[in-house]
This record gives sequence, C-alpha cells and structure tokens, in this order.
Amino acid sequence: MSERKPKLSDLEEMGRAAGEILRAGFGKVHDIDRKGVIDLVTEVDKEAEAFLLQQIEAHFPDSQAVGEEGGRLSGSGSGKWYIDPIDGTTNYAHGLPIFCVSIAYEEAGELAFGVVYNPIQEEFYAAERGGGAFLNGRPLQVNQVNEVANSLLVTGFPYDIRTNPDNNLAEYARFSLRTHGVRRLGAAALDLCYVAAGYFDGYWEKRLNVWDVAAGALVVREAGGKVTDANGAPDFMTDTESILAANPKLHSEMLKILQEED
Repeated sequence: MSERKPKLSDLEEMGRAAGEILRAGFGKVHDIDRKGVIDLVTEVDKEAEAFLLQQIEAHFPDSQAVGEEGGRLSGSGSGKWYIDPIDGTTNYAHGLPIFCVSIAYEEAGELAFGVVYNPIQEEFYAAERGGGAFLNGRPLQVNQVNEVANSLLVTGFPYDIRTNPDNNLAEYARFSLRTHGVRRLGAAALDLCYVAAGYFDGYWEKRLNVWDVAAGALVVREAGGKVTDANGAPDFMTDTESILAANPKLHSEMLKILQEED
C-alpha cells in the first residue's frame, strides 16, 4: 500500500483542533515545568502535542514526526511533520494572548505545507508550496520596504541569554539604532507570519529549532519573501539554527548588517 499523503486541509483541521485545546486551557492555573531557567512547558503543551501525534499516527501511519516536547514518530515514509504545540509558551503561561500552534509537513526534504494558528486572536495562517500563503483565506504579500532605515523589524532571544554570549543582544542594538523599531513578541512562528502579512518588514533570530520556524518560513516564502539562515545560507532548517526573513531587497541589507563586526 502506498504512503498516504496529507492535504493542506488535513493540517488545517488538526491545527484548529489543537488550537481549541490551547483555548480551553488559556488563562487557567497551569502545571509548569522548566526545561531551562526561563524555558517553560505546561501540561497544555504536552496535551496538544500528544493529540497531534495521535492524529498523524492514525491517519498518516508511514510519516515521521518530531515535536518540541519530545514526541516522535518513526514511520518509514518520505513525509515528515514538525510540530510546535504552543509556540510562545512563556506568553501562554502568563496569560498573554500571543502564542500559536505550528504544524509543518515536509515531503522528501522540501516543505510542502504549513499552518500557524493563534486561537485567541483567531488568526489562521496557511501555506502550500507553489500555492500561495493566506490569513483566514486572504492572500498574503510581504511588504516592499527596501531600506532598513524605513523598516519595522521583529526578533527574539535564546533561552540561555543569561549565560551564553551568542545571545542576539548586539544584533538587537545594531538594528534598533537603524530602523523605525525592533519588536520582540516571543513566538517565532507568529513573527514569521507577521512578516508575511506585512505587519513587520523583516525578522531574524538565532539558535532556534526547526519546529519553531518550519511552518512560518513556508508562509513567508509563499507570500513572496526570502528566507535563509542568518548567514544567508538557504538551509535554515538544519545548518546554523538561525533565520532571516524579509522581502529580497531588505533581506540583502539586513544580511549585511548581521555580518558586521561589533
């Protein structure tokens, strides 16, 4: 029997259902564990990831899958899923409604589908390779701001910012002095989707995991943006655990600034 492949509608159905798990737990007192000093995980993270893995295993049993909270499926097929059950857990745990569920599907090494859903704001982003990117059904296009001096950017910081000198603070200061501003929302998948939607002009971040960015990166690409690692290499998924996303012109200028010596 041939391997069953998902459709974008399958990811949408799973993303919305997982989003309802997040919505039901939002604003309640949580059992919070710590993966690091400031790296939190709640029982809702675990519940949503378990639900998604169960759905994938039931409907796409040949697939591989990897989730942020350690869940794995080791199917023998060519399809692979990347799951972040709550991107923005710290926000979620504090009752701040800036978080999402992020699901991406890769086929033979190429991102094919991605969905990102914030159930509180009712923002559903979806993208299919070659098929465009959409917010609640509305087509998306990245902004065409082509100078850093006229841009509004977004970024984030690694969880070991207190102890690791590779912490993005120098880059944050550099861009803050040359732009309209730099925001920090705390949810990488939404940062990328907000670039695709034109709310931000560009995004960079260091030391991420693939489940943080896979779905959102496809949304940016399908909205006409360019996505690489922070050194300009195309394989942001595996090489350097960093990302840079913007329209092609702005991407080039941001890359030059990231490569400056302090």
